[in-house]
Amino acid sequence: MAQAGAKSTLDHKFIAIELNQRAWALLENESRSPEENDEMLHVAHASLWHWLQAGTKVHHQRGLWLVGRIHVLLGNREAAMRYARQTMDLTEVHQEDMADFDHAYASELLARATLLAGEEGEASVLFERAARLGQLIHGEQNRKIFFSDLEAIPYPKTELSELNS
Repeated sequence: MAQAGAKSTLDHKFIAIELNQRAWALLENESRSPEENDEMLHVAHASLWHWLQAGTKVHHQRGLWLVGRIHVLLGNREAAMRYARQTMDLTEVHQEDMADFDHAYASELLARATLLAGEEGEASVLFERAARLGQLIHGEQNRKIFFSDLEAIPYPKTELSELNS
């Protein structure tokens, strides 16, 4: 018998999806208030927690990525690096479960966190890796979305920056 108040797997998935969608709506709003920045981070963390209760390793990886991306946008260096490394570690450990774009996005996040930490040389190498992995994304639409996301936040231009041209 389930404990009173215990959430089912479907409840957790539904809540995770709703929170994820709210985080993305806030992320895509370029004129967020400081309060909305806080909300964006909180709902991303909450979504991740619900995915940890009922999701797969892929959900976990994508939740970590979203939290890390938000930390990058907010300029939270240490947290951005922590979530970027966790995203990369989970991607590598469960690489067979991940989609091709999950690998590219994990590298993209690590590159951004590294750049935020002031390590421009290493970040440039990581951006090149992300661009190379982006070229390996099979679906044309997914590949276009990745490169659009990659270019949405300025990054050091390299010879591989022209791959999407």
